[in-house]
Amino acid sequence: MNSSEASRRCNEVLDAVSNAVITERETLRTVLSGVLAGGNVLLEDVPGTGKTLTARSLATALGLSFSRIQFTPDLLPADVTGTDVFNERDREFEFDRGPLFANVVLADEINRASPKTQAALLEAMEEGQVTVNGETHQLPDPFFVIATQNPVEDGQGTFPLPEAQKDRFLVKTSLGYPEEEGELELLDRRDARDSRHPSARRTLDPADLREIQSLVERIEVDRDVKSYVVDLARATRDHARTRVGVSPRGTQRLFETARTRALLDGRDYVVPDDVKAVAHPVVAHRLVLTADARVDEVTRTDVVEDLLSEVSVPTIARTA
Repeated sequence: MNSSEASRRCNEVLDAVSNAVITERETLRTVLSGVLAGGNVLLEDVPGTGKTLTARSLATALGLSFSRIQFTPDLLPADVTGTDVFNERDREFEFDRGPLFANVVLADEINRASPKTQAALLEAMEEGQVTVNGETHQLPDPFFVIATQNPVEDGQGTFPLPEAQKDRFLVKTSLGYPEEEGELELLDRRDARDSRHPSARRTLDPADLREIQSLVERIEVDRDVKSYVVDLARATRDHARTRVGVSPRGTQRLFETARTRALLDGRDYVVPDDVKAVAHPVVAHRLVLTADARVDEVTRTDVVEDLLSEVSVPTIARTA
């Protein structure tokens, strides 16, 4: 499989998901970019915008197993990872796998779980494994988490994600409200509830996905484009409105996601526009703003926009 073929297959995945979910295709490209780069995705949206359907449809299109975990304040780490259970017949303990053991795990309303339970996800998200009672258990390959949280909360029963947890999410995006035509289509589907609704179809299998992910690793990145990625990341640390900028991990994630963007466009090399296209979903959620910025109602998106306009963009010989 080459870059052009991989791009075609990925667009088939997007077509399949778009058939079931009414949302912007660009949003789905962002989510798929995170998956192709081997990362995790954070969706921040109000209830009822199709987050669960998006995650389930993506899993179906990729031919992957799916598990949904509803996070609540009383959820324990063992409820997520699994626990050792005594087998009366064999007179020994055996590991009972939790819902985390799936290719695609939807962590629904992750900010409603306690910090201890949120922390149970860190090892899984970073290492693809969980450790229970000193024994390590490998998670399925591929494995990634799609987490959701409600941006409008009253603070009761919620635990904001710590910065270390946010940094484990490759991209953060929002499905948003559908356009008027899309919302009308939702009513048409509801009105015809006796008819079969459009759904995603399987277009890849795990082996295909792994092959495409390996192609991402071979996407060429010019030295000047690498410098552009580093310049953007370092500028976040010096911006007057940020207290904490992008970590070195975040710099790598920006680099990795730019490569997936190039692949989705059928190229085997990255151009500066690829970096710009993924800057918001990769960078914004990693920033910690100053108190003055919050008072002035400056958003993380505003800061990223400033950086994209201020940091010098390289000119490379090859163009998109």
